[in-house]
Amino acid sequence: MLQESKMDDRVEVVVRKLEHLPPDRLAEVEDFIDFLSQKDRERHARQDFARGTEASFQRIWDNDEDAEYDKL
Repeated sequence: MLQESKMDDRVEVVVRKLEHLPPDRLAEVEDFIDFLSQKDRERHARQDFARGTEASFQRIWDNDEDAEYDKL
């Protein structure tokens, strides 16, 4: 709960700052928020892809024939 309260406080501070920006600056802020959101979505997609392929590669990575390479 305490962390949620701190988050709410930070959001209020940002909103107050936004209220003082001219429209063209608000558009820049909105673009930046969209950029950050897209960046997060891409990072999550890469992580999901990596987790999804990990099981498939596990059979290839862990085999007796290549056990010698594990010692390197």
